[in-house]
Amino acid sequence: MKIQRPFFIGVVHLKPLPGSPRYAGSMNAVVDAAAADARALATGGVDAVVVENFGDVPFTAGRVAAETVAAMAVAGAAVREQLAATRSGIPHGFNVLRNDVISGLGLCAAANGAFVRVNVHTGAMVTDQGLIQGGAFETLRLRRTLAPDALIFADVHVKHASPLGGAETLEDAARDCHHRGLADALIVSGTGTGAATPLEDVRRVRAACPDANILIGSGSTDQSAAELLTFADGLIVGTWLKVDGVLANPIDPERVARLRSIMDQAGAGEAS
Repeated sequence: MKIQRPFFIGVVHLKPLPGSPRYAGSMNAVVDAAAADARALATGGVDAVVVENFGDVPFTAGRVAAETVAAMAVAGAAVREQLAATRSGIPHGFNVLRNDVISGLGLCAAANGAFVRVNVHTGAMVTDQGLIQGGAFETLRLRRTLAPDALIFADVHVKHASPLGGAETLEDAARDCHHRGLADALIVSGTGTGAATPLEDVRRVRAACPDANILIGSGSTDQSAAELLTFADGLIVGTWLKVDGVLANPIDPERVARLRSIMDQAGAGEAS
């Protein structure tokens, strides 16, 4: 999979999975909702889809349970089938929250995933799950043997977290993640889910890593997309694409198409 500007990744927020506190008891309902969101994203024109166990709060700082991985594999297969049926050639990937990139790579190997998102790839962050430390050493070696074609999209100063000690600059974190962690793309986000990503933060990361692929990880809307794409290569969008922009609602294909058009216009203007 190649990241070509302006790259549009839509998010499938899975409903609570088996074992999580809010699981409603029906995997069929989980799969049906995921397939419907995937169909809406493909219809609207995304370039890729990321599948997240978003409904599984509270998250663990380490490896997720076996039933979570199994459920994500089932949902991921449904997403892949729906993408192929709606518009062929759309890749999908996994974000196993909070930071289980090992399971993410396993899912890529088992369910033909093209990429993983990892919240903490290098460094250490203080989060609502406690301290999370990056494992780039293990991740890159496992990818080589398990899913060599899967790209690693890594957050820089991830949302819902603060760098340990507070002294590490955004620029230093970006350089370490890109040059020493060998991430295939850097993700810059706001403070939380759906929170706007500050344009100045994106500019700073671009200045620190001019040759990196940079993705926006939260808060992109039809109003902010064009400006963000002056420094970023693409957007990862979940909340704003929902009906009325409400997180709990399903994906609205008309919102997806609207954002796709705005992104394409921004890319065309840049090219000219």
